[in-house]
Amino acid sequence: MSWTDERVELLKKMWGEGQSASQIAKELGGVTRNAVIGKVHRLGLSNRATTTSKTTEAKEKSAAAAAPAPKPAAAAPKPKPQPKTEPARPQTPAPAATSKPSLPARKQIIPAGQPLPPQPSANEISPEALAKVNEIEKKAKKLTLMELTERTCKWPVGDPATEDFWFCGLPVQQGKPYCEAHVGVAFQPMNNRRDRKR
Repeated sequence: MSWTDERVELLKKMWGEGQSASQIAKELGGVTRNAVIGKVHRLGLSNRATTTSKTTEAKEKSAAAAAPAPKPAAAAPKPKPQPKTEPARPQTPAPAATSKPSLPARKQIIPAGQPLPPQPSANEISPEALAKVNEIEKKAKKLTLMELTERTCKWPVGDPATEDFWFCGLPVQQGKPYCEAHVGVAFQPMNNRRDRKR
């Protein structure tokens, strides 16, 4: 069977009307459904508003892929992809407004590169502890993040957004992430904290 101009025109007309490849093959006679699908794709007619279900369309495509398609005489333009549309969802009435329990306010997130606000514990540290920290920071090794180990103090000093930022780097106190001076600042006894709140 050859594709004459008449048969091609009839195929285009029926395809444009939304008829299936099986119906077109039956009307043309002497041609299979897969041959119709192959010709449709070679002619670039595959973009049409289909009335068939997606499963039928998928079956036709898989059957067309399984059948060996004859080599086209000339390259046909590629069909444009069809935009996907979602099926309409049934509208449900909106539920009556109910009062939701108020959630606690979240802490504000500070973007990277901006200095951190002063921490409340910094104002509560004793002057002796601050003096000791200042003395220790003069002796600090001033390590970068990549130089830290489990044996070096990980107390950060400065603004992380600047080049002057570093970590203490002195030997840590047993079982703690900081040196002795920074442990005194970071881990304060519970009763001292309670006394300051009063």
